[in-house]
Amino acid sequence: MSRPTDDHVLPDLLQAGLALVFCGTAAGKRSAAEHAYYAHPGNLFWRALFEAGLTRRLLAPAEFPLLPDYGIGLTDLAKRHSGNDDELPHDAFDAPALRSKIERYSPRLLAFTSKNAARAALGHAVGYGLQDETIGSTQLFVLPSPSGQARGHWDIKPWLALSERYHAIGKPR
Repeated sequence: MSRPTDDHVLPDLLQAGLALVFCGTAAGKRSAAEHAYYAHPGNLFWRALFEAGLTRRLLAPAEFPLLPDYGIGLTDLAKRHSGNDDELPHDAFDAPALRSKIERYSPRLLAFTSKNAARAALGHAVGYGLQDETIGSTQLFVLPSPSGQARGHWDIKPWLALSERYHAIGKPR
C-alpha cells in the first residue's frame, strides 16, 4: 500500500494488483474532518458501490481501508486541499502525480468520480463511460459525481456499466 504522507488530507489507498481505482477531485470538508473518503451523508459513493455490485455489503465511509479486499483503491487529484472544487486553489490538482501513481501501481481500471476530475487529469472534456485513452495499460472510465451537490446529474447506469467491466476483467491480480 502506498505510504501515508503527512500533508495529505486523506491517504491514498493504492497497492499493486488492484482491479479498480477511484479518483475524485479532492476530499470534501466532511471527509477531511472524518478522515474518510466520501463521508458526507448526502454522498452516494458507498451506496453506488454496493448497488452496482462492487462490494458485498454497504460499507461505511470509515471502512474505506477494506476496499483492497475487493480489488479497489482510492485516490484524488488534490491531496493537500479539501473542500468544493470551486473553493480550491487554481493549482490544487496534480495530474502528473496521479499519472505517476497509476503507472506505478497499474490497476486495470481507473474510474474518475466526476467529469471535472477526468477533465482535470486528462486535460480535455470527456463523456461518461469507458474512454478511448489509457494511462499505461490502465483503462479509464468516467462516472457521474456521487456528491449530493451534483444530484441533478446523478445516474446509476454508468456505475452499473463500470461494475460489468470490473467483473469482466476479473478482480485483483
